[in-house]
Amino acid sequence: MSFIEKINPLQLDILKEIGNIGAGNAATALSAILNRKIDMNVPNVQIVSFDEMMVMAGGADHVVASVFLRIEGDASGSMFFVLSLPVAEYLIRQLTGVETFLIDSTPYNELALSCLQELGNILSGSYLSSLSDFTRLNFYPSVPSLSIDMVGASISYGLLGLSQVSDAAIVIDTVFEKDQLFAESIKGHFFLLPDPDFFDIIFSALGVSPND
Repeated sequence: MSFIEKINPLQLDILKEIGNIGAGNAATALSAILNRKIDMNVPNVQIVSFDEMMVMAGGADHVVASVFLRIEGDASGSMFFVLSLPVAEYLIRQLTGVETFLIDSTPYNELALSCLQELGNILSGSYLSSLSDFTRLNFYPSVPSLSIDMVGASISYGLLGLSQVSDAAIVIDTVFEKDQLFAESIKGHFFLLPDPDFFDIIFSALGVSPND
């Protein structure tokens, strides 16, 4: 039985709740950096195949900005935070005040790109912290790496070897709510690619069996 077939609605609800707590933690961290209130939420969590994950990010040939990190510790996996280029540009402009920034202009503004990488680091760290608090397990994120490339090229690194033993990714939608900073709601995707037994370990720590 594949992972997609094994996970049940209760487990998805737990993942969504963990995501919402992580979004709240990330919003608090960003609010402190920007000195203004930021609201974020997780409207949806779903399990998709690797092919569906590529489609959700715009297709294998679609160029995106993505932040990648590995998760190690009591359970391991890979995590991507993926933004379309217009959304990445908008976030960089708001976070740095560089109103003329264009992500396809080279050479890239290193400060702006560092800011986007740090944003991915804050968000990823917030989700991992909430997962750790929920499960009382230890997770250690690697140093994040930023890429501006086609979806297929960006995500293929996280799939190396994994596609032989897994068939699915967890998609955590993340929305920055419209307010005085963002002219409209902004959406990004977290793709969590679990190594074998990742969620067996997590749900076991929570006392949730596959049949609950």
